[in-house]
Amino acid sequence: MAKAHFKYEPKKLDRGYNNRTLHVNLSEMKITSKPVSEKMKNTFTGGRGFNVWLLWNALPKERIVKWSDPENELCLAAGPLGGIPVYPGGGKSIAVAISPLTGIVVDSNVGGYFGPYLKFAGWDALEVQGKPKSEVVVFIDGDARRVQVEDATGLPSETHLIADILAQKYGGYNPRSISVVSAGPGAEHTLMGCLNFSWYDAARRIHRFKQAGRGGIGTVLRNKKIKAIVVKYSGKITVDSNGPADPELVKHVGTEYNKELRTLDPKQNEMSIVGTSHLVPIMNNFDLLPVENFRYGCHADAEKLGREVYRKKFHAGFDGCWVGCSLSCAHGVKDFKLKTGPYKGQKVFVTGPEYETIAGVGSNCGIFDADYVVEMNFYCDVYGLDTISVGTATAFAMECYTMGLIDKKATDGLDVSFGNKDAALELVHQMARGKGFGTVVGQGIRNMKRLFAENYGADADVMQDIGMESKGLEFSEYVTKESLAQQGGYGLTLKGPQHDEAWLIFLDMVHNMMPTFEQKAENLHWFPMWRTWFGLNGLCKLPWNDVMPEGNKQTKEPAKFMSHVENYVKLFYAVTGRKLAVDELILMSEKVYNFQRIFNLRMGCGTREYDTVPYRAVGPVTKEEYESRRERYDAQLKEKLGIDPTGRSTEEKMAALRKYRKAEYEKLKDAVYKRRGWTPNGVPTIEKAKALGIDFPEVIELLKRHT
Repeated sequence: MAKAHFKYEPKKLDRGYNNRTLHVNLSEMKITSKPVSEKMKNTFTGGRGFNVWLLWNALPKERIVKWSDPENELCLAAGPLGGIPVYPGGGKSIAVAISPLTGIVVDSNVGGYFGPYLKFAGWDALEVQGKPKSEVVVFIDGDARRVQVEDATGLPSETHLIADILAQKYGGYNPRSISVVSAGPGAEHTLMGCLNFSWYDAARRIHRFKQAGRGGIGTVLRNKKIKAIVVKYSGKITVDSNGPADPELVKHVGTEYNKELRTLDPKQNEMSIVGTSHLVPIMNNFDLLPVENFRYGCHADAEKLGREVYRKKFHAGFDGCWVGCSLSCAHGVKDFKLKTGPYKGQKVFVTGPEYETIAGVGSNCGIFDADYVVEMNFYCDVYGLDTISVGTATAFAMECYTMGLIDKKATDGLDVSFGNKDAALELVHQMARGKGFGTVVGQGIRNMKRLFAENYGADADVMQDIGMESKGLEFSEYVTKESLAQQGGYGLTLKGPQHDEAWLIFLDMVHNMMPTFEQKAENLHWFPMWRTWFGLNGLCKLPWNDVMPEGNKQTKEPAKFMSHVENYVKLFYAVTGRKLAVDELILMSEKVYNFQRIFNLRMGCGTREYDTVPYRAVGPVTKEEYESRRERYDAQLKEKLGIDPTGRSTEEKMAALRKYRKAEYEKLKDAVYKRRGWTPNGVPTIEKAKALGIDFPEVIELLKRHT
């Protein structure tokens, strides 16, 4: 019997919008529909923008809400372009909540069928608030046009089990009609839980998963006693399903784009064959692959985790996480026999691993074993754990153990030295059980630094230098020591160090395309805005820049892939009927980006002091790091500082280099804040808010207190 029930009228999508959102309050067991105004669409576009706006209005104004408070919401949406079946990367969902790791707004972009199905079921966004007395499933039935909150008694916690059971219950003979959002036992006992979004792989007859990984959103789901959110849609998916203004133009731009990807991808990165594993040897060759908690950027054994290994491991077949995407990069390993944990001996299908997982739980922990990475990938997924945070946090714990900052008393007897794959797997199993040192690692690096100092007398300054987190979020997997722009790309992000805002390492370090602070600032404006745009519209960014258009190198701005950008301009017009220039698309993102920065301000963050990064991201912390690249660093002392390193101790040289690099990072902050229209303290100005049309009374009041 349903705990809450809501019937609604069918509605035809109009130019990418239903013009309504769905609100579920689990404390009151109340389900309601909210209208979407033209002002809301013009200011926040959709997807991430809608989610941030809904969350802003849902939280009480008189106090700062904690992630675990009932008032915190989990918001899910696609966007006006999401759900297009003929355009590559059109199946994205965006999840937003107050993060358990950071205490501020976190957004995460994820594949799978949920976002499009939610749209086709009748809703532009879903916001879930409150906490029930017992565990529940939220079921959105787009066929019967009803929403129900149902009892979840007896349901298991693990994602792969939940998806199978609920797809059978609600989908019956048509499992493809069901998409499930769930987390798992790891999300219950840590702060780094991810959300798993399912889609049905008809060829293999299995449910597969993509992850909204960052910031602990899965932990929010489980804290709200939600076992799963399920959406059902059995209708035929066509170009017309999205209600586009010009369906023929949608077909044309989608067909041409897919044709380009099918032609060029096999000649370039082979995303449709090896996925993002192609990045491993590239990052290693350029000294950018994180090794042993970002101490180093390359390793002789990196090829053991590279594209050629996974070329052999990945199962052949179509691997798109949404219909009509020719990039089809969501690869997996079939019939993988597990060696540890509760499913030891079972053969499973593992979706992944992708580059971030390979580098995070692999090379960054000093482990170069592909089968171990696949096993970690499987268990992190079914336990509902973010592989990036798990990998980076584990690497930090390993370095603390290696340096003697903690010992076996702290680790409950585990030898967590770099390279110990058995210990790394045990930590993840402990996270799922809620017992042992794994639960400490699962609290994240920011909390570990505090706990290790308080309980074991670990040196707080050393941990601050080597703890690879900013704003409370663990770094994703790129070494940034030689790229000032990418240091800013991590430190100046809204949610914490995630590469989805600005990945500028090659432009800065390899190609030297932005030598001045002004050029770096310009790129740290344009790229975050452009990448934000994908999250507003329900799209994947990989087709934009992971396949290079022919003749791109000869264009004026090759890093921006402008022929692809122009294609998105056409697509936006074809769906919404709004004819905009590229700069106007960037302006759409500026509105949401600045509003989210102001949201951080409301949450007690959002100023200059929070845009710091650990020194490990800037330069060498230890003598071993310096000596491993001594020629490079000595040359920089001569060329940049006019210091002759001859006869100087390593400690002296490190100190001089550190002073210089930290000053450069502060100069970068100044330049970026100025370009973005913010104060020197990193706060958007009142004039900027007015120019963007986000000058709501509560926004102006907040800015007046900080400017």
